[in-house]
Amino acid sequence: MKKIGIIIKPRKPEAKDVLNKLITWLESHKIEAVLDVDTANIVNIKSKYQKSQIASLVDMIIVLGGDGTLLGVARLTIEKGIPILGVNLGGLGFLTEVTLDELYPTLEKVINGEFIIDERMMLMTHIHRQGETLAQSPVLNDIVINHGIVARMIILDIFVNSQFVTSLRGDGLIISTPTGSTAYSLSAGGPIIHPTVSAIMLTPVCPHTLTNRPIVIPSNVKIEAILKTEDEGAMVTFDGQVGFSLKKEDIVEVHSAEARIKLIRSPEKNYYEVLRKKLKWGER
Repeated sequence: MKKIGIIIKPRKPEAKDVLNKLITWLESHKIEAVLDVDTANIVNIKSKYQKSQIASLVDMIIVLGGDGTLLGVARLTIEKGIPILGVNLGGLGFLTEVTLDELYPTLEKVINGEFIIDERMMLMTHIHRQGETLAQSPVLNDIVINHGIVARMIILDIFVNSQFVTSLRGDGLIISTPTGSTAYSLSAGGPIIHPTVSAIMLTPVCPHTLTNRPIVIPSNVKIEAILKTEDEGAMVTFDGQVGFSLKKEDIVEVHSAEARIKLIRSPEKNYYEVLRKKLKWGER
């Protein structure tokens, strides 16, 4: 590898020291560090690149932060197919599974080709209003439709491949990838699904009818959720980071994205180990 991009969560107090050490380490291995403007400012380096441009310039990207930072990078780099190494700088870090102590041993293995690529499916979302597409976004974890700041029940008519599924009444709906099954969907009672499974989950949030349970469906379908309640502040959120206000009869259309995100994983770790360590899964 000749060029490695670095994107860091800027408000971390240790960001400057971590960045300086990482840049020095890469230079000692004759690897150029490519930084976006925000990351470069932390260490007083000039850069002309935005985050969205980094994937076009490098062989891989190191993301330093938490899962939220990685989710944002994933949406920006989906079309480039560049592998991403997530390094956790605190918090749960389910996607950023490499700790700071493990960073340099892991990088040595990556440079030597001793790593595994996990390909994760993403979802593509389009928001339609009266025949026009108002917004669109890829997501790695989930699309959430909820009542927004007004705590009132919303009604969603849900269709899969144009077939009516249900009229959901409740706080909202989570449409999730297998990667997102350990995020908000899990807190709302959804199942854990291995990230290599080709599936999409529909998880109701506090449904008014208790028989509205989570359902797992094939990934090769088109999902449509139509808001049937009057405009009371309902929102759709992409990966918990980008939000869009909805009005009555707006259609949230979701299908699997053609491209997949590539996450770098050390051969010494596996998914079940991460489940046990991060979620205390199976502990008594």
